Amino acid sequence: MATLPSVLVTGASTGIGAAYADRFARRGHDLVLVARNRKRMEALAARLRQETGVAVDIVEADLTQADELAVVEARLRDDAHIGILINNAGTAIGGSFIEQSTDVVTRLLALNTTAMLRLCSAVAPRFAQAGEGAIINVGSVVGLAPEFAMTVYGATKAFALFLSQGLGIELGPKGVYVQAVLPAATRTEIWEHAGADVNSMTGVMEVDDLVDAALVGFDRREAVTIPPLPDVEQWNAYQAARQAILPNTRQDQAAARYRTTD
Repeated sequence: MATLPSVLVTGASTGIGAAYADRFARRGHDLVLVARNRKRMEALAARLRQETGVAVDIVEADLTQADELAVVEARLRDDAHIGILINNAGTAIGGSFIEQSTDVVTRLLALNTTAMLRLCSAVAPRFAQAGEGAIINVGSVVGLAPEFAMTVYGATKAFALFLSQGLGIELGPKGVYVQAVLPAATRTEIWEHAGADVNSMTGVMEVDDLVDAALVGFDRREAVTIPPLPDVEQWNAYQAARQAILPNTRQDQAAARYRTTD
């Protein structure tokens, strides 16, 4: 019987990442957990080893630090057992754009976009050569909605969606599956980072429900999974409207509505 691939999960010490680790362990996959909090990862690893019997490795890393990110990149390039990458690590910040420190915003970008990009870049060539593998990028519905007034965070999540869709187009024919998962409000510690009280909010999904739904999408090989969206036809209509614009952008001169008239 073929050996199941190992799964590398970033942001694995708590929340969505820890739930993904739990679910894949129960499916029989060995794990590589990546996060800053070693103590939490060790507790999770001990529980999963005892309950499921899988092997769990721990990599303590701050993915905003180039040298620590490089360690994870090397692991993805060199460890042929890793067949699934889950880019879950991310953070948010509070306040409006003009209130946010440039240094804090830069750190947000490093974690939410640069780390995701570099880890995809580290593993994609190996997956493509092997003709198999999967990448799960955790984005957010905020990436679809500038109206939510989370400008920089939303921009990073729009990046995650676009990157996933583009990689899916490029890598799909080579046997590599790429999934973007777009949660809405989910009960995780990210709200503390943004200075919000999640317990005072309504319509907040529990982590276990979110990940279980995302894995249904994974098993169906959906390109984009939006667990809280009841009607998939709304997403299909959104995609169709976007794609309908594209042929009309191939013009050799500006549209008539932009031309001045005497």
